[in-house]
Formats: sequence, structure tokens, C-alpha cells
Amino acid sequence: MALLMRGGGPNVFNPWTERDELNDSSLNGPSARVGRLLSHLQTRPSRILLGEAAGYQGCHVSGIPFTSERVIMAGMVPRVSCEGRRLSIRPRPWSEPSATTVWRTLHMLDIANDTILWNAYPWHPHKPCKPHSNRTPDRIEREAGIPVLESLLRAFPSATLFAVGRHAEQSLRDVGRIAVPLRHPSMGGATKFCDGLRSAVP
Repeated sequence: MALLMRGGGPNVFNPWTERDELNDSSLNGPSARVGRLLSHLQTRPSRILLGEAAGYQGCHVSGIPFTSERVIMAGMVPRVSCEGRRLSIRPRPWSEPSATTVWRTLHMLDIANDTILWNAYPWHPHKPCKPHSNRTPDRIEREAGIPVLESLLRAFPSATLFAVGRHAEQSLRDVGRIAVPLRHPSMGGATKFCDGLRSAVP
């Protein structure tokens, strides 16, 4: 967790140390996101789904990779609850299509309780002066995420790894790990993601 807390930099939002004054409700902020992430990780996972980086509609608000405000409020995330309270001051709860697809698939396959979600670059890279935007982390940023990724993999050595998208697959190769490749659910990939995970789960 210490490595995670130290991360960030120019045009990068760290959900677990920074408050989004334009978005966070009085009940949301760094400490709340830390608590939710720790609750999410309180299991002995059979599998880890790894994405590329945190996004502004998901982890930026919720503190958990591939997890939106709407998904948490719907009670879809095991061990994590906001007791029906809003995480943001946005007129409508933040909803990320990829998060919805991932959690819907995990529940459909009955593997939500023993699966954890992570990102190769755990923080949220955004466009300059646009904190509610996404961008691909650059090479230096990706390298900065490697110690955090390695720490997570050491903590859960027996979990089967799934790379959600090519960037995640490459990041795992960079640390000498092989993963089951999955199509990223964005950009029309929801069905292929679902079918790929279904085929890979015993």
C-alpha cells in the first residue's frame, strides 16, 4: 500500500491520496477509497484480472479498478458497500461500461467472490488540465507501476492471471509472468471478453 500511496505525478490522479474537489461527495475521498480497496483485497483470490490503467469514470471515483460508482451502489462488489450513499456530486452516478461488463460477467460465472481486479499502471493518467479524461500511460509511467504490480503478485502467488487487453498482457510479460489473454470489454469487446473469460474458467 505504501508504494501505491507514493504514486502519481504530472497529469496523474492518485485516488488514494488526492481528493477530487470537483467530483467527490462529502462521504468520498482518499481515505474512503483506501478503505474500499482494502476491503476488495480481503480475500484469497483464485484469479486476478489486470487492466491497463485507472479511468476517470471508474477507479478515480471508486478506488477499485474496473469498478464504477454505479456498480458499488448496486451492491455488485463483494465485501464493499457504500450503504446506498453517493460517492460523487455528479447529477447521475458515474457509470463505466467496462466496469459494468466485468462485474456482470464475474457474477454470471459465479466467480465474483474470489476474483480481484487491478491495473498495470494503478493510478489515473489524464490529459493536461482535464482530470475527467483518460490517456494511455507513457513508458516512464508504465515503469513506475511495475513495483506496485510486482508487490501485488507476490501477495497473491497462487492466483491465475488474466490480462484484459494487450497493454496489460505486455506489462505482465515485462515482469516475467504469463497470463490468460482477454479482449478488453471496451470498444465493442464486451461479448468477446465475456466469452473468453467463460472459456478460461473451469
